[in-house]
Amino acid sequence: MLEASNNNELLPIPDKRYFTIGEVSELCLVKPHVLRYWEQEFPQLKPVKRRGNRRYYQRDDVLVIREIRELLYDQGFTIGGARQQLEMEENAESPDPKAIQAIISDLEDVLRILNS
Repeated sequence: MLEASNNNELLPIPDKRYFTIGEVSELCLVKPHVLRYWEQEFPQLKPVKRRGNRRYYQRDDVLVIREIRELLYDQGFTIGGARQQLEMEENAESPDPKAIQAIISDLEDVLRILNS
């Protein structure tokens, strides 16, 4: 995920566990109603909801919001295009189980050779 690539105008993210929608709005320079809309459009955004349906975002949520902001406002993606881009990045990050098993098998072979 992007910390704040060319979003140089964005404030650093404080070291705390939860952020209110107002704090996230200031950290990401996005209005609260836009954040609520993005929650409906991007499955990656899932703030914790507590008493009175108040939203509490975690650091990962803030990073995702900054990335969405970057895609939409700076790179000119549509909502659908930004959603696809995020999904492609998620899929690229999750390793292929067959590839992992092949690497483990190769390493076990190397270990057998070294031990003999």
